Amino acid sequence: MKIMNLVFHPDLSASRVNRIWKKVLEESAKITTRRDLYSEYPDFNIDVEKEQQLLTAHDRIVFQFPLYWYSMPPLLKKWMDDVLTFDFAYGKHGDKLKSKDMQVIVSVGGRGKFYSGFDIFSTIPDLLRPFQLTANLTQMNYLIPEWMFEADDVETDIIKSHGEKFAAFIDDPKRSNPREYLYGEMTSELNQVYQGLGQ
Repeated sequence: MKIMNLVFHPDLSASRVNRIWKKVLEESAKITTRRDLYSEYPDFNIDVEKEQQLLTAHDRIVFQFPLYWYSMPPLLKKWMDDVLTFDFAYGKHGDKLKSKDMQVIVSVGGRGKFYSGFDIFSTIPDLLRPFQLTANLTQMNYLIPEWMFEADDVETDIIKSHGEKFAAFIDDPKRSNPREYLYGEMTSELNQVYQGLGQ
């Protein structure tokens, strides 16, 4: 499986979370292509042909970024607008991304209790819905998204441990079918519970 990790952070060198995650994923030797998009396109002038060629050459596309005002960083939005064009990503002949995997990994500055979905709050999956809809339109497999709260002040060990968790499953082919993967995970956990009760 060829995996491309696209990191969208305005200043990756000053980042604790996304810089560490990128490094851990690289050291796992599971990432085929690793990129810092803000470094590549500081002027936001995106090479569409290059991006489309890279997309077609990989099986799993990882979007890694910090949540910005309940949304994505501006360069990622522009990248999607410019690169996912009609008759490439969607439309009558737009099947170039069909059956490829989309994995979203997000750092969230706020605390989990502010993303409960209750009353005035929203959940992270709700905020990431545009990615799911984009995957649906482009016929990609929308993999279960991953995130970490309190990114602004969490301890380095916790950041690294999240990165190691991501690295452990980043190339898991079972994730390409999220429903089947979730069912397998739930079944495995229930079996462990029942085995524990029988002891």
